[in-house]
Amino acid sequence: MSYDLIFMLEERSMKNVLDQLLPKIIPDQITYLCIPHQGKQDLFKSITKKIKAFQYSPDTRFIIVHDQDSHDCKKLKSELLEICQTAGKSNNVMIRIICHELESWFLGNLAAVEKAYNMKPNSLSKQQSKKKYRNPDQLNSAKQELKGLVEEYYPGIHSKKIAPYLSLTDNTSHSFQVFIKGIKQILEVSP
Repeated sequence: MSYDLIFMLEERSMKNVLDQLLPKIIPDQITYLCIPHQGKQDLFKSITKKIKAFQYSPDTRFIIVHDQDSHDCKKLKSELLEICQTAGKSNNVMIRIICHELESWFLGNLAAVEKAYNMKPNSLSKQQSKKKYRNPDQLNSAKQELKGLVEEYYPGIHSKKIAPYLSLTDNTSHSFQVFIKGIKQILEVSP
């Protein structure tokens, strides 16, 4: 099967999120596939193989989603782009770096976290105006911050729990907004 969009993801928790978000953005006539990997090294090793395997459609666009963690964002993006160029594909590739990790997206939408865990209304969302939640991409450990708010949070399982409630518009994570905007831009130029 030929796909219009192929998402290559660092980990399964991102797939859990995109399985909920993408149907809200991508029209039914556009086909897409989300391929999770077993971490950064697996993703890096896989990019060339996957791009070559899916090159039968010249219109196929690749979206690589990677956590920034402690990397220099520009350097990481450059390294990923170089791998794509080695595979012979760089013009139909979009690379999105999540600052610093997926949990930043959740902290940018505390109302979604609140709903996912059936918390009392406004118990978390009222904190959205605090400086650290107005710009959660600045947090070095969003995962730890989220665990502080929701003790039972575990990434692999609970990303699936929060994702259905994420708002496409009401999220203070800049990297989330850049990701959504990038997908919409790809859709505008898709055949």
